[in-house]
Amino acid sequence: MSNHDFSGRIAGELNLTVHHVANVLKLFAEGATVPFIARYRKEMTGSMDEESVIRIRDLNERYQELEKRREVVLKSLEGQGVLTEALRQSVLGCNTLADLEDVYLPYRPKRVTRAEIARGRGLLPLAKTLMEQGLIPLQAEAAKYVNAERGVATVEEALAGARDIIAAWINENKVCRAKIRRLFETESRIFSAVVKGKEQEGDKYRDYFRWDELLHKAPSHRLLAMFRGEQEGFLKLVIAPPEEAAKRILEGVVVKNDFDAGQQVALAAADSYKRLIAPSMETEMRAAARERADAYAIRVFADNVRQLLMAPPLGQKRVLAIDPGFRTGCKVVCLDAQGNLLHNTTIYPHLPQREHALAAAKIKALVSQYKIEAIAVGNGTAGRETESLVRGIRFDREVVLIMVNESGASVYSASKVARAEFPTYDITVRGAVSIGRRLQDPLAELVKIEPKSIGVGQYQHDVNQKLLERSLEDTVVSCVNQVGVDVNTASMQLLTYVSGVGPVLAGNIVEHRKKIGTFSSREQLKEVPRLGPKAFEQAAGFLRIRSGANPLDNTAVHPEAYPVVLRMAQQSGLDPAGLIADRDARKSIVAESFVNTRFGLPTIIDILKELDKPGRDPRMHFELVEFNPDVKTIHDLKPGMVLTGIVTNIAAFGAFVDIGVHQDGLIHISQVADEFVSDIGKYLHLHQKVTVKVLQVEPERKRIQLTLKA
Repeated sequence: MSNHDFSGRIAGELNLTVHHVANVLKLFAEGATVPFIARYRKEMTGSMDEESVIRIRDLNERYQELEKRREVVLKSLEGQGVLTEALRQSVLGCNTLADLEDVYLPYRPKRVTRAEIARGRGLLPLAKTLMEQGLIPLQAEAAKYVNAERGVATVEEALAGARDIIAAWINENKVCRAKIRRLFETESRIFSAVVKGKEQEGDKYRDYFRWDELLHKAPSHRLLAMFRGEQEGFLKLVIAPPEEAAKRILEGVVVKNDFDAGQQVALAAADSYKRLIAPSMETEMRAAARERADAYAIRVFADNVRQLLMAPPLGQKRVLAIDPGFRTGCKVVCLDAQGNLLHNTTIYPHLPQREHALAAAKIKALVSQYKIEAIAVGNGTAGRETESLVRGIRFDREVVLIMVNESGASVYSASKVARAEFPTYDITVRGAVSIGRRLQDPLAELVKIEPKSIGVGQYQHDVNQKLLERSLEDTVVSCVNQVGVDVNTASMQLLTYVSGVGPVLAGNIVEHRKKIGTFSSREQLKEVPRLGPKAFEQAAGFLRIRSGANPLDNTAVHPEAYPVVLRMAQQSGLDPAGLIADRDARKSIVAESFVNTRFGLPTIIDILKELDKPGRDPRMHFELVEFNPDVKTIHDLKPGMVLTGIVTNIAAFGAFVDIGVHQDGLIHISQVADEFVSDIGKYLHLHQKVTVKVLQVEPERKRIQLTLKA
């Protein structure tokens, strides 16, 4: 099937320039990636950001799918011998899948319907007569079609069969469907009720046992909760507008008068709505509502994953990491500054063993022996108790203590990746290593875990998994390429997400690195098997060579632009290294004087910014968060307490905050600010340090309500 050009339509929908949209689509067709297009082809795109580039890609794919369906419909109509020029134009004029399916509906191959049965009984002429709605003797006219042999025993059966045919016509009428669709879109309500006998079992859905609201105003989290309740068999959902309004609309289109025949058409319209149109539209509205709810939930989840991945790294520090536990003990590992495992052991400071002094002595000795600079404690079971233990130890050096979110660490520890990294260690050691590495560099460690297992969203298991995975893939790729990757230290998993690389080339890069020791220049990447010119073009700017011969190899300046930097340096009487070191020389450069047909002003400005801070990590600086040492469990909390916390999760209805008591508290969206808040993401982000006040504590339900107000 041909690939159609939708650049004009996409440009109109997104309010962009047709030329720039066409260039983006051309770059995609040539194999370019989103990060590459947004970072290194600004002249072609009008300096679009990644979000705009992704929207163009997604809209183009949607329109291409519509076009494929249009071709299937035309082929079907042609095969049936019903494709007139007028019908062809009608099909070609459809701009949505719903419109296209409405046009195709009368011709779609059908299963045996009541209308088809009535036609088989010879009632089509009667249906046509009734549809004309003339002043006719109804009973006498219908009596002509009574035929016991054909299954029509009475006048009423003849009229009922004719109404079935008319109901099918009304269902297939484009105008009727368009008007009813509009009614469903604007006035549909979603009704939720508990399934009889499921009141106790489905108690967690109690809020929705009797629920009624306008569908288009229902927030994402509420829709997904109701859909989940229905799927689990606890709720029954109905989506419908006012029935009388729907009947009035249909009668306005198909009923001409109140003669006997007109009344029969009105009855058929009511039947058509209830039996055919309403179920069809409800299915359509469910799908649309689901798509809307999914899109919002996926966006929230992707934003949370982005914030987790872009969390500030502690950096290359020697770390002692503890995966806490009670009965099975706390697994302790020591890592060097590069995250390599040096030592592991287990301590038992908590119940039932209570080897408190022995555990403290072990930790103190390990800190001294391995010159530890930071201690990472997982925030799961026994996390606060272990933190309290460590805070009571007097070390012979300055050591920072940080609680680390361990969500997904167990997923990593049992994964194929972890087994390959640590084939001789059990999952508890791997989990502790992951906690320590998350502190050193969250991005490098979290890319080893399937993003939806990190656990920072709402209803991520309920939404469209294909769309979720696509969105998370885009998010991880964006983060990895925004930060840049040291080609000499990066794991295969991290390299996989680099623009233009993927799993096969990532494996080849790692194997070639083992063979040569280290890459000394970006040019050496061309020696990697199967890494051809296109892959090099896409990847080179995002791969870093630290301490290489060419200082530009440790920047985001693309190799294709090295000649520009060389000209800048020569103008100043310097080499590239000298230009990077000489701030005054860089300030004297007039960007416009280096613009040519290949590199426009946006690229030149980007180059100068990069030379100012070569290889700069765009992530924020690391900030320590210390919890109140007197508050360790939910039972220590009292309303009115003001505490320091850290945001651990963001959902549409509020944000969850770790205040150091094992159970995260909730800041409902209504408690985020004194003003009305529609998008919580504009006020809070993951890992943000916040000062909150306790509003309410329900220990038996493990609920803590917090506020940021006042």
